[in-house]
Amino acid sequence: MRCALIGNPSVGKSLIFNQLTGLGVEVSNYPGTTVELMSGTLCFERTALSIVDLPGIYSIDGGSAEEELVRTHLLTDPPDMLVVVLDATRMERNLYLLLQVIEYAIPTLVVLNMIDEAAAQGIVIDRQRLSSLLGLPVIETAASLGKNIGEIIPTLLSEGRTTTFSVPYAPQIQAAVRSLERFYGAERLPALQALQGIGASAELIEGARTIAAEIEARDHITPQQIIAANRHLAARQIAGEVVGSQEPDRRFSADRLLTRLMPGIPILLAVLLSMLFIVFTLGSFLEEAIVETFTLYVIDPFMALGLPPLAESLGQAALLAIVAGLGIAFPFVLIFYILLSIVEDTGYLTRAAFLADRAMHGLGLHGGAIIPMVMAFGCNVPAVMAASQMRTGRERTIAAFLITMVPCSARTVIITGIVAAFVGIWAALSIYAIVLVLILITGLLLARHIPGGQYGMILEMAPLRRPDPVLVLKKSWTRIGEFLFIAMPLLLVGSVILGALDYYGVTDAFAAMVAPISEGVLGLPSYAATALLFGILRKEMAFETLAVLAGTADLGAVMTGIQLYTFAVISVLFVPCISTIAVLWRQMGARVTIAVSAYTIMLGFLIGALIHLIAG
Repeated sequence: MRCALIGNPSVGKSLIFNQLTGLGVEVSNYPGTTVELMSGTLCFERTALSIVDLPGIYSIDGGSAEEELVRTHLLTDPPDMLVVVLDATRMERNLYLLLQVIEYAIPTLVVLNMIDEAAAQGIVIDRQRLSSLLGLPVIETAASLGKNIGEIIPTLLSEGRTTTFSVPYAPQIQAAVRSLERFYGAERLPALQALQGIGASAELIEGARTIAAEIEARDHITPQQIIAANRHLAARQIAGEVVGSQEPDRRFSADRLLTRLMPGIPILLAVLLSMLFIVFTLGSFLEEAIVETFTLYVIDPFMALGLPPLAESLGQAALLAIVAGLGIAFPFVLIFYILLSIVEDTGYLTRAAFLADRAMHGLGLHGGAIIPMVMAFGCNVPAVMAASQMRTGRERTIAAFLITMVPCSARTVIITGIVAAFVGIWAALSIYAIVLVLILITGLLLARHIPGGQYGMILEMAPLRRPDPVLVLKKSWTRIGEFLFIAMPLLLVGSVILGALDYYGVTDAFAAMVAPISEGVLGLPSYAATALLFGILRKEMAFETLAVLAGTADLGAVMTGIQLYTFAVISVLFVPCISTIAVLWRQMGARVTIAVSAYTIMLGFLIGALIHLIAG
């Protein structure tokens, strides 16, 4: 049997899914989309159930990727049963989606979650009355406490059913539905969807468009607006009958501090800087330990084997790729994911998005984009994955450009290892300033020239909670798994290819070929171009390769300060690493990936050339 969980964002749906399915969870993209679905299995009294956690949505009839996915899933591949999860503290808002789900005529169970938080706020819900009004079984749960989760599957199997309840639509809508049923042989749900301009039948939509135009001309309101208003009214009436009066909450609210400009902005900056400080300090410590251990016990013994030159070169390249991937994944990305999961589960990220919303609109994004932008400071790879879930293609494209320009931890190694060490700390900080200005300029230009509407952010504040350590670690490991199984293989292949190119002298030929640009335009030694090429594999490898080709780790002895500064700026702005390119290709497509790569190459060389020109 197949079951699906559906509900608004932040209703505890995914927490219930994790508690039902345990560890046997698979994450995959829904066919033809970039939206990810989590699925799992369980067995109850010899009955096997496959459970899918559908994306959190506020409406099934909208145009976002998540809403279209849920609508398509329910229409073309309907599950045997549905569990609709409601937030007991926001009944009217949640009932709107439930009333839409009911029209799909799939056996349903209603789960009133967060009943503990409702009680704490003085909200009393008459569960029996709600069940009677809807004609569906209703149970109360508190997923954060694990309360009554064990009742969901038994109740679903024994009492889950469809209902005869229907929204009392306005007379003109009912008449339009009857006309479409009579003339086109349509059922009630396709007819309602056709009146709203959605559905699979072009003939039905064309007929509905004619009727819709007549209704709008007569009533000065579209059928879509009438249908939405009818559903909202029905949800309000049901909520009015089942929700008891709420006592005024006179307790101190942290939101009064977190959602105001003062002190909200300083708190946000403190949280972000603290996260980056922990990631960088702890990650650097762990990375050094991992690299030293791997070098001592794996790379050095391998080099001592005395293999043929080609085998040794390719093997060394593969081992460097492994240590590079582990050096990124575990020290930096995993720590960042743990911190991000903690912040997510506390509910603070919704406050951060709210504060950043106005500023992000100038860049063609909304406040929710602050989350992948922050993630990019740890690693661009997970940030691109997060950006792929944004609402529109326009927002995803803009976010992809800006994220790949954010200095990740590997780029920070270049800034600190080259500029701060051999030029000065203020010179290193100026690189961050240059990158920030370029990000702002790029965002403003893209927002003006990429077609598409500017959407606002509908954000429901998740309540502040204490995160569950087990769930935090589980979520972090799930995310890091995507990096390990997607980026690592490509990193390994790319490293072996570059190793082969180096062995056959292609990199030397490349250095000779680009010497006029490297020396004449950028003012860098010819071998610096080869170091930039290796930086595609992993950004900090540009630093390591430069030291090898220069013949010394004391770069200040062989290159001038302005050369080191120029090299660092180009490395930071240059084409993203191969891991980021691979994830960009998978999540955003070839067109965006090529555009981002070309833009960053052009930007890096342009700024490098300007620095050389200004410095004489």
